[in-house]
Amino acid sequence: MKEALYYKQLNEGLVQCQLCPHFCTIFPGERGKCGVRENKSGKLFSLVYNRLAAKGIDPIEKKPFFHFHPGEPAFSIATAGCNFFCQFCQNCGLSQETKPDRPIFGEIVSPEHVIQLAKESNCRIISYTYAEPTIAFEYYLEIMELAKKEGMLNTFVTNGFINPEPLKQLAPLMDAANIDLKGFSEDFYEKVVGGRLKPVLDSIRLYKKLGIWVELTTLIVPGENDSIDELKKLSKFIADLDKDTPWHITRFYPMFKMSHLPPTPVETLQKAALLGKETGLRYVYTGNVQGGQEDTICPKCGAVAIKRNGFLIRSQLENGKCKSCGTTIPGVF
Repeated sequence: MKEALYYKQLNEGLVQCQLCPHFCTIFPGERGKCGVRENKSGKLFSLVYNRLAAKGIDPIEKKPFFHFHPGEPAFSIATAGCNFFCQFCQNCGLSQETKPDRPIFGEIVSPEHVIQLAKESNCRIISYTYAEPTIAFEYYLEIMELAKKEGMLNTFVTNGFINPEPLKQLAPLMDAANIDLKGFSEDFYEKVVGGRLKPVLDSIRLYKKLGIWVELTTLIVPGENDSIDELKKLSKFIADLDKDTPWHITRFYPMFKMSHLPPTPVETLQKAALLGKETGLRYVYTGNVQGGQEDTICPKCGAVAIKRNGFLIRSQLENGKCKSCGTTIPGVF
């Protein structure tokens, strides 16, 4: 447990958390919406500091990152908790089990020990993933600082629901972020996700402005965020942001409170990918499905720049450029 950063003390022992756009006002003895930040006698504490709930070694492509050090392993870690309530959550055992006041779980692992474990795993990339990294801000900030001192790389897999000042503090330490753009309507975000769309869009723009390499992911949920109109608006937002931003369109499988829904039809993924390309996006991928569009294609000559077969990678890049025509492929290679 550690006193939280980014909160304000109010009258009568109340505190307001200022880490994410929920701006939770929290009474003594209670927690914010994330389930892991608690008001103790008028001070806000992180309950997941030093509490590692999951760890593993993953291909960087699993995050997914396709334009960031292809083929490298990432030491992946998570604490419990999340500031969203996605009814389709694919990792609900990690993200939702602490709400509203259930016990905090995870083994005690110091930031120094996390770095040691990453080194022992021969990973120079640490990925803060599986559950929302924002809510473990204090813990991850210390790990990221140590990682940078050791010449390691930090990557966030995040819902993008973070306030500007905390993000600016992380930015010098963060090398890449895959941000879930879960849909493109406030109604979907409010009813299905438990958040708001606009702060996520603002956050994505800020990530880009701060010079962090960004890839975006959208899980297509049947009947929820799969309309042509919404997908057009979403892909246009990405194109207006930067047509070189990779967009990962992934297949939903029945999970959590949406276990009654069918998996996303493959045709829907293909439709979304086509809309993205028609909007001008140069790097659109479909995943979580057999036979998805996962190769990186040079936009100039059409050659395969990076061939992917599952997590088997064959790069045709030379110093970040297509071997066939010399066109630079955006990314961190």
